[in-house]
Amino acid sequence: MKTKNLTNVFYQWEGDILVLNVLGTPSAKRDAIGKAKGNQLKISVTAAPVSGKATDHMVRFLAKEFKVSPSDFEVVYGRMNVNKQLRIKAPKELPALIKPKE
Repeated sequence: MKTKNLTNVFYQWEGDILVLNVLGTPSAKRDAIGKAKGNQLKISVTAAPVSGKATDHMVRFLAKEFKVSPSDFEVVYGRMNVNKQLRIKAPKELPALIKPKE
């Protein structure tokens, strides 16, 4: 598989799959999509980091934001870590920071 230079890019498209690198912040005051930080997108969630529950909460929050079902998400790595990679199948809506696939 070819690797692309992803310096300061926190996402890439693989067909209709959006691959998103995330820096998670658990136990935040509110659920929010933040700014890009290097090759990660900062995402805050209100859930505490207990047994992957913050990641599960993040997936449910992002599913609403991207207008897809939580089952359209795959946590590639980082379920128990602040550094995560998510795969989102055919997102119907995108935050301003993410450009549609070309």
